[in-house]
Amino acid sequence: MDNECKCNCNCNKTEDSRYVDLKAFIDSMSGVDGAAMPILQEAQRIFGYLPLEVQKFISDHTGVPIAELYGITTFYSQFSIEPRGKHHVGVCLGTACYVKGSQKVLDKVSEDLGIRVGETTADGMFTLDATRCLGCCGLAPVMMIDEDVYGKLEDMDAIPGILAKYKR
Repeated sequence: MDNECKCNCNCNKTEDSRYVDLKAFIDSMSGVDGAAMPILQEAQRIFGYLPLEVQKFISDHTGVPIAELYGITTFYSQFSIEPRGKHHVGVCLGTACYVKGSQKVLDKVSEDLGIRVGETTADGMFTLDATRCLGCCGLAPVMMIDEDVYGKLEDMDAIPGILAKYKR
């Protein structure tokens, strides 16, 4: 396989195996209608987020305009153009959770992590988001860390211990 990049994207493919992997995936999707979405998903899996230079690389190798790729990445919440933490913390602000005090939960998590909603901790461990209904209304207020659900969080003293499990 030719590792020399000819797209003028400054991707340093010969130095960064992530671009080699992404290029192989792009090549495997050649001729597939609607390939932009799965290519962006694979790129985010590889890089952890979709910075502009990755979007440019995809554009250069697929012919999909960068404006279209950027539109997709900023429209769908599954994509991030900023680095994301190793652990995603989502605090539900849906009606049931909000009525039961989820704003206080969000404030406590924000304080303990030292970040605001939408931010990532300096060590890259956590990204904090406010979410809408997580479908756990009977457990309100609720937060999720990755795929783990924590409910009935009226006791703010439990939050530091929950977060500590993910700092290890």
